[in-house]
Amino acid sequence: MVDTVQPIHFHPKGPGDEQPLYEIRKKIYPRAVSGWFAGWRLTLVVATQLAFYGTAWLEWNGRQALLFDLVSRKFYIFGLVLWPQDFIYLTALLVISALSLFLFTAVAGRLWCGYACPQTVYTEIFMWIERVVEGDRVRRMRLDGELLSVRKLGLKAAKHGLWIALALWTGFTFVGYFTPIRQLAGEAATFSLGPWESFWVLFYGFATYGNAGWMREQVCKYMCPYARFQSAMFDPDTMVITYDRQRGEPRGGRGRHADARALGLGDCVDCGICVQVCPTGIDIRKGLQYECIGCAACVDGCNQVMKKMGYAPGLIRYSTENAVAKGWNFAQMVRRMLRPRVLIYTVILAVVILAAGAALLVRVPLKVDVIRDRASLAREVDDGQIENLYRLQVVNTEEIAHRFNISVSGSDDLKHLKIISESQPIEIGPVSARSIMVRVRAEPEHDRSGSERIFFTVKAADDEKHMLRETLSVTEKSVFFIPGHGR
Repeated sequence: MVDTVQPIHFHPKGPGDEQPLYEIRKKIYPRAVSGWFAGWRLTLVVATQLAFYGTAWLEWNGRQALLFDLVSRKFYIFGLVLWPQDFIYLTALLVISALSLFLFTAVAGRLWCGYACPQTVYTEIFMWIERVVEGDRVRRMRLDGELLSVRKLGLKAAKHGLWIALALWTGFTFVGYFTPIRQLAGEAATFSLGPWESFWVLFYGFATYGNAGWMREQVCKYMCPYARFQSAMFDPDTMVITYDRQRGEPRGGRGRHADARALGLGDCVDCGICVQVCPTGIDIRKGLQYECIGCAACVDGCNQVMKKMGYAPGLIRYSTENAVAKGWNFAQMVRRMLRPRVLIYTVILAVVILAAGAALLVRVPLKVDVIRDRASLAREVDDGQIENLYRLQVVNTEEIAHRFNISVSGSDDLKHLKIISESQPIEIGPVSARSIMVRVRAEPEHDRSGSERIFFTVKAADDEKHMLRETLSVTEKSVFFIPGHGR
């Protein structure tokens, strides 16, 4: 079945030498398959969707467990609350994700694409709905070839209705990680969604419907950049989907009880199952191709045929180029997989994960920024002391209220350094920030002018001892300005 999209043409020589600028897309009808790898794909589809749709409804300390509140600039991740100042942790997460992708790709190819990529997952879900409504591969091909009828219109409407409902629910859930989902559900139920929430629900719903329902393999082949640069991470010892040409060729049809060797044939019966089950429509027998997403559907399909024919499984299997060429067994292949590149990726990934975990573990949930009042660098008060004005921005990132005391210290050149602020201790609510104006006074020696370093210490007055810290306390430095004698 061929789509009705028309190709663009160019004329390299003349009007009679038209050539297509791109190949017309042929609609792919993947055949359902069962097997070990299909079971893994189903497990990951269920696990990822339970996590995605379910986590948004979990509660933690009376609020949504996982919420990226862009308006308040707070990220709630279960018991952890991150602020814009914690951007370093997002950087660490991106580095860990990139290193994990490099490691998994170097070891076993496109595992992410084949099992956990949202495009793959939602395409699997949409194809399952399509099979339930329209039937198996043959029935779907026949239905598309029929003239328009009430039956065909009803089946197509039912399929697209389910697709749109799932896509909108997906968009709603995604937006629910940025706007509290219970609030979002209440607004949706009363048709009072705000313009931005409505836009993003429809946008992500449309993207899901279009990518998983219509474009499918076109996203993987033409839109996803990973298919293009993956070869930079492959080498002859990377596990990929391989066809054992030495065992399978020459291919050809034969009866179930025929002697293939007597007929001069290999184990491949040329049934085409590997092509029929492929979601991107490639023939893996032609070798590794960039369109292959590593889903291993062809492995399951081929193994089913091998079982029916009484042949050993593994004509198409996960293996490496070296293992197939040199006839290595599984143990030899695994030993070779532990090569320097993989070990380096593993060590670096482990170091980054441990460092990020340790940083989160010892992270002090108190942040202090000290800002000088630049309108008045310094002034002399009635009793002859020098006074500087500061604004302290104190952020309590814990989900419990704290009372804080503020103190100041400096060098020996600043005599009787003291701080004047509102009554202490100062209370700051849970996951809140407060701006506090403080005045610092000192009696400097008469022969000194310029600036001196001072230190503000904000310490919780009610904090219990923690196993990794004595108390909740932060010290920040600033500068105390001393005017010259002529001022």
